[in-house]
Amino acid sequence: MILAWYHYNMNLLNRNTDYALRAIMYIARQKREFVSTLELNEELGLPRPFMRKIFLSLQQEGILNSVKGNGGGFSLSKPPEKIYLKNVMRIFQGEFNYSDCLFKKKFCPSVRNCPLRREVKRVEGIVAAELDKVTLRKLMGKGKPYEKKNHKNR
Repeated sequence: MILAWYHYNMNLLNRNTDYALRAIMYIARQKREFVSTLELNEELGLPRPFMRKIFLSLQQEGILNSVKGNGGGFSLSKPPEKIYLKNVMRIFQGEFNYSDCLFKKKFCPSVRNCPLRREVKRVEGIVAAELDKVTLRKLMGKGKPYEKKNHKNR
């Protein structure tokens, strides 16, 4: 039962979070003001239906800016040092919580006193604290520094 619980709950990143991180890291590395969805699709191989949904969410949460039309596309709304992994995860996965029991109190009368759940909750706190420190800049490594782009209304 423990193995089933572990495999069910320990997916740290889902597909949307992975796609979002790859896209915003790519955008951050570009020298141009805006990156088109066509370029992102071609360079990263991200499926277009996912891209639209993901970019809309990132825009609504203040991570991306967008401009429609010729020469438009997406840009970061803030520098990579101000974009945190945990916030991107929260957009696509909800609150960080990996200690819920697979059985959701239905089969296990010990869910409140479960020693495994207590220990996983402790480890979860450590992981959450570490995720709070991970920025997009850190994920990008020692690439060229991000330059704040002048976002003009077109």
